[in-house]
Formats: sequence, structure tokens, C-alpha cells
Amino acid sequence: MKFSISREALLRPLALVAGVVERRQTLPVLSNVLIQVDEAQQVALTGTDLEVELIGRTAASQVEAPGAVTVPARKLMDICKSLPDQAELHFALEEGRAVLRSGRSRFTLSTLPVAEFPSIEEGQGSTELSLPRGTLKQLIDATAFAMAQQDVRYYLNGMLLELKDNLVRTVATDGHRLAVCSRPADIQVAPAQKLIVPRKGVLELARLLDGSDEPVTLTLGASHVRAHTGDFTFTSKLVDGKFPDYERVVPRGGDKVFLADRAELRQVLSRTSILSNEKYRGVRLLLEEGNLRVMANNPEQEEAEENVAVEYSGNTLEIGFNVGYLIDVLNTVDDERVQMTLSDPNSSALLEQPGGGDAMYVVMPMRL
Repeated sequence: MKFSISREALLRPLALVAGVVERRQTLPVLSNVLIQVDEAQQVALTGTDLEVELIGRTAASQVEAPGAVTVPARKLMDICKSLPDQAELHFALEEGRAVLRSGRSRFTLSTLPVAEFPSIEEGQGSTELSLPRGTLKQLIDATAFAMAQQDVRYYLNGMLLELKDNLVRTVATDGHRLAVCSRPADIQVAPAQKLIVPRKGVLELARLLDGSDEPVTLTLGASHVRAHTGDFTFTSKLVDGKFPDYERVVPRGGDKVFLADRAELRQVLSRTSILSNEKYRGVRLLLEEGNLRVMANNPEQEEAEENVAVEYSGNTLEIGFNVGYLIDVLNTVDDERVQMTLSDPNSSALLEQPGGGDAMYVVMPMRL
């Protein structure tokens, strides 16, 4: 194997592929990236952690001998980053080692057998559909923050992707809060599909997508989802489990609805949270006509109180929340104002854009 490639042509796919590679691996070959070069000057870089696989394609400037090799992903990326811009890299396989030359620099990297590099099995892709990249990215960005991190209910450590005729929906919850976002899409799916994509798969997919209208092609299998976008092919195993019935969690019939300036409310909550209990992060909201009072205190007897003007006329209500959950929602809502619907101190709050919108967020209250 022997080829030349410009630093820039290698660096972008390498940086994305290396993101999939885990630092702490049970199999040594999983910390490597697989580089495959063919006569057509196509270079394919593959990284995997057995749950998520990412293949990035780029073009070599010259190929003297096609072939394949696996080299340590992080080291190769660090070398490429440290070389000067527009540098030309010359790769060769010599006596079982990968030798990388550029200008007056020479690096020799260890390799592992290509045959040991695992690939996620090609399942029978049952359904194929195409979406604009921007649509899928907005859906993920609107809900990803609510995914659980290491919950024993493993099906919460991911995102529900729901596909039906002319509609795509993403849902995430960690049991304390829920994020749902739906967008119309020009797709036909029969029967409707519900997939749980694991947390890491969701985050890696979001890094690949941009806000454009260029298509991303999704292939939905029984145990995998695959996304083709531009020069990248992304595959993720699916979580085998049943996602909770989120429709039941969305509070209905709340009678106390107020509108607030999103940025101002976020700043007020951020300031108040400084003096909340570091462990429970609780704040109390007192809703009264035209005003929302935000209060926090902590075991050191320190207190914070802020007032923010809101559009509201109705009965007063006092309710407690984890302030971090509210701030996460306000960071995500895509509007200058936010609408919050409450009913009583023991019922969840519903946050959304004024008058509704694509996304809705549910946050459970806290007893304070």
C-alpha cells in the first residue's frame, strides 16, 4: 500500500471518524482506524466501537499501490493536526508498519491486522427513506439534551426516532423531563417505524449533519439504522427495548398559562441557581399576576430572589423545579419568547413556543 494525500483532505474525515473510536478499548484494534485505498484514488476511513460505525471517504492525490491498513486513530489525527497547512502526506506500508512522510518529517506507526477489524454486520435493510439533513439535525438538536446518561432503564439512554407518513418525530426522556419534536417530511413509511438510537449514535450523527437541504438517506433494519450523507456512511446498532408511552406524560388541561421573554427568564434562572442547593438544584417559582418570582436557598441559609415580568392573569401558584432542567429547555427553544403551562404544584410543566410549535418540553416538579 502506497499513496499520497493532502493534509486537509485527510483531516476532516479523520477527525469525525476518530470521534467514534473509544479511548478505553477491550479490543486493541478498536482504537485503530481502518484505512482502505483503491485504484480509483478513493480513500475510506472507518472507525467503530462495535455499537457505532462511521466510514468517511476522501480522495488521494496519487495512489501507487492500493491496499488496507489499521493504525492508531488518535495518534494519526494528532500528527495530521500538528503538520503545517497544505502539507502533502505520503503513506507507505513497510515491514508491517505504516510510515508517514511529509516534508522533512517521518513518523512510523504500529499496525494491527486488517482481518481483526470488526465491521457491523449488514442486516437486511427493510426500509429506505430520504430526509433533508437540516430537518434531522433540528430534530436531534431540539431533543438530545433530555436523553438519560447511564440509567438502568437502558432504553432511556437514547432517542426514540418515530417515522410515519409525512412525519418525523424525535423523543427523549430521562424520567424527570421529556422533549418531543415533530417535523413534516416528504416520506412514506408503512407501517410506522419506532427506533431507539443509542446516545452515542445520536451525538455522532448530529456531528455529521449540517443545516442544509441536502439529503441524508436512512436505511432502517431490524437491529441497525444506517445514514448515508455526502461522503459519510454512519451505522448504529439500535437499543432493543420498549420506549415509554410519552403521550401519557404530556400534561393536558393546565389552566395557568404565562408568556415570558426566553433570554431574560434564562438569565434570571441562571443567577438564582447560584444560591440553590448544589445537590438538588431546586428553585421555587411563584406565579402571580404579571410577575414571576424566582427564589432559591441552600443549607448555608443563603437566599436569592428575582422577579421577571410575564404575561399572566389568574390565580397565584407556587411550584418547585430543578433549575438545570428549566435552563436546558430555555437554551433549546427556538423563539424569543416561551410559553409555560402549569396546573398545580404536583403536576408537570409544559414549555413550548407561544401557541405551540414543532417542539414541546415537559418538566416534572420538585417538592421543596
